[in-house]
Amino acid sequence: MPNYDYSFQSPAFMEEGIIDDGGRKIGTIRIEPVSISWKPASAREFRTVAIDEFIAWITDPETKARQTKS
Repeated sequence: MPNYDYSFQSPAFMEEGIIDDGGRKIGTIRIEPVSISWKPASAREFRTVAIDEFIAWITDPETKARQTKS
C-alpha cells in the first residue's frame, strides 16, 4: 500500500442532542472511546462514566435493559 500525504481525521467523540416528542431538547449524550457522558439541557457540565462501568451497569439484570433485535 502506498504512503499518503493526507488522511481523514476522526472526531474525538460523537455527540447528539436528545429531544422529547414536543421537539424540546432534554439533554446531550457524548460517546468517547473510554467513556459515556450525559448533560441535561439545563446543565453546564457533563456527568461521565467509564465504558467499563457502563458495560457492567447495562448488562446487570437488575437494570432490566433488554437486548435489541438488530
